[in-house]
Amino acid sequence: MRRRLTAGAVVTATGLAFLTTVPAAATAAPSAAVDYTVVAADGVSAADAAAAISAAGGTIVSRNDAVGVYRVTSADTKFESRAAASGKLIGASARKAIGYAPNSVERVETGLNKRTGGTGQHGPARMDPLDDKLWGLSMIQADRARRIEAGDHGVTVGILDTGLDASNPDLAPNYNARLSHNFAPDIPAIDGPCEVTGCLDPTGTDDDGHGTHTAGTIGAAANGVGLSGIAPNISLVELKGGQDSGYFFLDPVVNALTYAGDHGIDIVNMSFYVDPWLYNCTANPADSATDQASQRAIITAMRRALEYAHRRGVTMFAALGNNHEDLGAPRTDTSSPDYGGTPYSRPIDNSTCWDLPVEGPHVIGVSSLGPSGRKSDFSNYGTEQISVSAPGGWYRDGFGTPTFQTVGNEILSTYPVKVLKEQGLVDADGNVTAEGAGSVYKDCTKAGVCGYYTYLQGTSMASPHAAGVGALIVSRYGLPDFRNGGKTMLPALVELQLYRTAAEHACPEPRLQSYAQEGRSTEFDATCTGSKQFNSFYGYGIVDAYAAVGGR
Repeated sequence: MRRRLTAGAVVTATGLAFLTTVPAAATAAPSAAVDYTVVAADGVSAADAAAAISAAGGTIVSRNDAVGVYRVTSADTKFESRAAASGKLIGASARKAIGYAPNSVERVETGLNKRTGGTGQHGPARMDPLDDKLWGLSMIQADRARRIEAGDHGVTVGILDTGLDASNPDLAPNYNARLSHNFAPDIPAIDGPCEVTGCLDPTGTDDDGHGTHTAGTIGAAANGVGLSGIAPNISLVELKGGQDSGYFFLDPVVNALTYAGDHGIDIVNMSFYVDPWLYNCTANPADSATDQASQRAIITAMRRALEYAHRRGVTMFAALGNNHEDLGAPRTDTSSPDYGGTPYSRPIDNSTCWDLPVEGPHVIGVSSLGPSGRKSDFSNYGTEQISVSAPGGWYRDGFGTPTFQTVGNEILSTYPVKVLKEQGLVDADGNVTAEGAGSVYKDCTKAGVCGYYTYLQGTSMASPHAAGVGALIVSRYGLPDFRNGGKTMLPALVELQLYRTAAEHACPEPRLQSYAQEGRSTEFDATCTGSKQFNSFYGYGIVDAYAAVGGR
């Protein structure tokens, strides 16, 4: 059985070191400098970690002593192996992406039928103009919940993602500029030319779109324009940990999590998963010694950061992933590394490999449902990892009905106009093009400020539905936060209320679900295990915003 990552689950480099650390002076001819993320071994002081990095031939560029994570540069080609051999360091990970906004499902399949549009037949009663297209609002009773609790502006939700377009009139009223921070400077090699001097995009922008979409589902304002979110009165905090290209590196993610803990952020949504390794393993025999050390460093750094944030009152939600597999019985990984190397087959040991951050400690894992309430064919599942389920969209839902393979089965939310223009879905004058018709919407305030909205699907869209309910719980039951202002609530209590009020949903019959009629291969077949109270498709149930805030 693969357990959630807990303290002590990772063997430290101290216990693994068997090589003699070579002095930095005995180096090979230097090459171009490379950036690394280095993680100190458990119990090693900041001073000793810094000394070990220097001895291995590295120079510290930035540091997060709270969790023992360091950004390092070195021109020494042997730095990575020396760091792995040091008893003071777990390992060094070259600056390769370790997280990726899972758009293989969210964008590609959306494009299958751009012009079919949403039928609106799944939608709730209209609140904002586009709310009749938000079937997810009614599925989790968020439209009813706001009669009791629409969110407290003192409750902060961190969007740990690719950014947040604060110019959208649905996001601007709830955007917290003071707390927002960019931890991920542009890297021209993967993000393209920097838009600003210093390559650090200003907060309130999003050159990818993924973060803006998740933010709208959580907290778009109910203000008579566009659409409204699950918790339309809370505050949204941009924690930019993802690159413009959609990749997530270790140190920005770790820094964002520790920042959230230090600044009293109540909820953090993480709609990304770990790259370049689909699973990070402690000692996969298919991996090189250097890659094994790198993965151990990632596992340890993420564990520390998640525990740090949890101890400081942050409730964390994450997407369960779009690889259509039982995370308790993973298939052989043939996709890793999917950045910075050539993929190869990696058999995955269930007890020593983790899908991060969703399998990290204290993280609420969310699976995806379509409008019918069925598990989306792409969604991961499994009793060892799942916590709850939520609307994430499913383009292929509704087989045998007019809604089959229509974008109305997906999740509509806020999106940056800049990105839509780059995709050819909006023209230079801000008008929706023929290509964007039916999948992109534009709505403007009386003052002429326009917001843009589009459909995506994925567990990335399910997680913010659950995070929004978490924000409502803190708004309803949280206590005054005298240290940071606003409200606060112990994550364990948020989690308890979320699970206690989720709408229980039994496994389907037959329990073996085939998606053949939707055009999927047998690889997508999924068997639901467990009881009505807790099972591998729905966890403790479908999140219920109305029940969560005291509705009956």
